[in-house]
Amino acid sequence: MVLILAFLLICAPLLSFFFSLIFKRFASSIAITSISTSFIAAIILFIKVWFSKTLHFSIPWIAFNNFDIRLGFLFNDLTVLMLLLITLIALLVHIYSVEYIRKDKLKPRYFAYLSLFCFSMLSLVLADNLFLIYIFWELVGFSSYLLIGFWFTKEKAVLANKKAFIMNRLGDLGFLIGIMIMLSHFHTLDIDALFGSGNLIASSFTTNGMWVSPFNMMPDYWLTIAGLCFFAGAAAKSAQFPLHTWLPDAMEGPTAVSSLIHAATMVAAGVFLLVRIAPLFNETVLIIIASIGVFTAFMAATIALTQNDIKRVLAFSTISQLGFMMLAIGVGDEASAIFHLVTHAFFKCLLFLGAGIIIHELHHLKEKHQLQFDEQDMTFMGGLFKSMPITAIVFIIAAMALSGLPFTSGYLSKDAILISVFEWADVKGGIFWIFPIIVSLTSWLTTFYIFRVIFKVFFGDFRLPQLLEADHHQFKIHEANAWLKYPVMVLAVFCMAFVFSYQPFSLEASWLFNELAPQQHVGGIYHILVPIYINILSLGLLLITYLAYARNKFSFGLEQTWIFKLSYKQWYFNEIYDAAIVKPTLLKAKAYYWFDKNVIDGLVNSSATAIIHISSLANWFDVYIIDGLVNGVASVVERLNIWFRNVQNGKVQHYIIWMLLIMITFFIYLMIF
Repeated sequence: MVLILAFLLICAPLLSFFFSLIFKRFASSIAITSISTSFIAAIILFIKVWFSKTLHFSIPWIAFNNFDIRLGFLFNDLTVLMLLLITLIALLVHIYSVEYIRKDKLKPRYFAYLSLFCFSMLSLVLADNLFLIYIFWELVGFSSYLLIGFWFTKEKAVLANKKAFIMNRLGDLGFLIGIMIMLSHFHTLDIDALFGSGNLIASSFTTNGMWVSPFNMMPDYWLTIAGLCFFAGAAAKSAQFPLHTWLPDAMEGPTAVSSLIHAATMVAAGVFLLVRIAPLFNETVLIIIASIGVFTAFMAATIALTQNDIKRVLAFSTISQLGFMMLAIGVGDEASAIFHLVTHAFFKCLLFLGAGIIIHELHHLKEKHQLQFDEQDMTFMGGLFKSMPITAIVFIIAAMALSGLPFTSGYLSKDAILISVFEWADVKGGIFWIFPIIVSLTSWLTTFYIFRVIFKVFFGDFRLPQLLEADHHQFKIHEANAWLKYPVMVLAVFCMAFVFSYQPFSLEASWLFNELAPQQHVGGIYHILVPIYINILSLGLLLITYLAYARNKFSFGLEQTWIFKLSYKQWYFNEIYDAAIVKPTLLKAKAYYWFDKNVIDGLVNSSATAIIHISSLANWFDVYIIDGLVNGVASVVERLNIWFRNVQNGKVQHYIIWMLLIMITFFIYLMIF
């Protein structure tokens, strides 16, 4: 039964991919039906596997001399939780997309790509070995490449999907090296054998500078290298420093795609992978993961403070929140990382879909009145609460969850991470106290930048007519229709704390967290103090943000300072990469092209020209010298033959004359000599 459900779950979106391209008229219906089927299968699988033991099914696939690779499914709590999350989010995005992409001529291709994306991600979650995960890991990357560049006539979209593809390949190279290290050391890539019931990782150990397993032994630094290689793959997929710059550019795709990528699929794959293989990481790797995570979270939050493109603010918010999850993994709290991944999926999906509703309405306004403005720029928004109250309310709920304010799901999951970081720093001591300081600051920055969006978009006056010097009454903004409205309302429910805990202020009461990590956070001073001091300052920042952006009571006046420019220019990472990597690479490519064209091709073409001239000369010598000499001898012989033939003509008088001439010639010769 479980196997049948698993096959149904992944085959439905795969078949939808093909059928959507064949029966283009019914593409949206086919896609929604398929993902609904997967969602129902995921619900049943969740009921059957949750609270149960791990189930593992596999069959032989590729056999080698001393190891084989099997094809199969692995079911545990993490698997079915991710399956349920992905299918639910994907279903809501599919429904939302019916209206969002309704007038696009490439709508069948859009739903086909969505289906391929869902198939890839669901297969990745179900895969029972690292090799299979890598295959679907690459397919997820390819699917995202197609979706990010969906509007391929836009140059920015083409550049964005190319950038995402290249940067992810850099990380995937590390992933592949990690797989090869594991295979050479353990002679298997089976996840259950490595980290589960077989527990080969637990049976391996380091001693005298060697990493010893039942099958092999190698220098212990390979354990660190293996962990860092897997982290490199996860860092690229989950947009962590320094491979994070592709994610903001990925906003060139449709907003519904951005929602799916940022919520529960592509960027979540990196966190999922690290949690899957967490027993592999030694202390060195964990500290590096925590350091990268906390830096990425802080850096992305500071960038989100000054961006005016609403989707870019949310993109950097995603990078920051993924940094929180990586930090949780680094401090050894994988349960909080997954808990935050789940809650983040709902409120970040809602934020993107809410932004999509606003962009959708402004785009229609732009086309109707033939206006010229950027519909994603918050500078042209404001006062939309009156005309779009439902969108505003659900957006505010999602913003509260992102900020981790009380009564929201984010309050439970983000505080779980913060508590873990404080407890970890308390044990480590010393310089490690910088981690809770930075993550606390990042949490407050999150409140500031997301409510800056709220107050700039939904409060105050509608700024578009004023900026375009037009009549305010001709610009009518309407609430979204049912296709757009109902998915965000469902997501808003899942942003509330009661969905995950019957006590909104109690992490211990969370059914999800307790199953992932029973007794992870029980008592302790940080469990009480951290939520209090974080939220008190968050509420204070919320008030400051309201006065600055909703009431315009004051302005920070930092636009001309270096710190504002550093934030607005995204810490100049794009410029640094462009100057240090892209331009030298292009310059080198141009130099190679010039060398190839002018030296290599020049040498080849010159040689060809010389050979042609030599051939022409040889041809002339052959025709006029060799053939001329041969033909000349033949001509002389022919003439002599004709002459001698004429002598032998059978006429006696001619013979007598010739004899006389010969005799006379002979006598003359004798007389002379």
